[in-house]
Amino acid sequence: MDSRDLLLEAYGRLPDRVHAVTDGIDDATLAHRPGGDGNSVAWLVWHLTRVQDDHVSEVAGHEQAWTAGGWADRFGLDLPAGDTGYGHTPEQVGKVRASAELLAGYYDAVHAQTLDHLRTLDDAALDRVVDDSWDPPVTLGARLVSVLDDDLEHAGQAAYVLGTLGDG
Repeated sequence: MDSRDLLLEAYGRLPDRVHAVTDGIDDATLAHRPGGDGNSVAWLVWHLTRVQDDHVSEVAGHEQAWTAGGWADRFGLDLPAGDTGYGHTPEQVGKVRASAELLAGYYDAVHAQTLDHLRTLDDAALDRVVDDSWDPPVTLGARLVSVLDDDLEHAGQAAYVLGTLGDG
């Protein structure tokens, strides 16, 4: 298995995790915030998708699905268009409310774009430096693994939150 196939396999596991916490889940359950101000399933899925969209689009050199695909308009959130949820306050987390269909649809669009980009890569491409503001500089391979790690963590958190409600 080469690096591209490994990344395709790993990213290919995400849709099942996202759909497990969105499919058939009502809006109130998606919006539930543990402890009253914790991260909701809706916020967790939106955030993991926004981060993947933002980071992969940047390294792929194309516009984010969030804007190009009209998802920002469909969500209609009271947040800046470039917001990914990083560093959100509890008040900002509360602004992210969306239906399961909308969350899953946006994720699926981003996932498709991600796979399209991954299919173009070879081992040499993964060594390309994409962010030299870190020491050591961040390569494309490291960035893609970082996004995957973040997505899996947040998908697991969403499953946990849903499980505490007896729906997961």
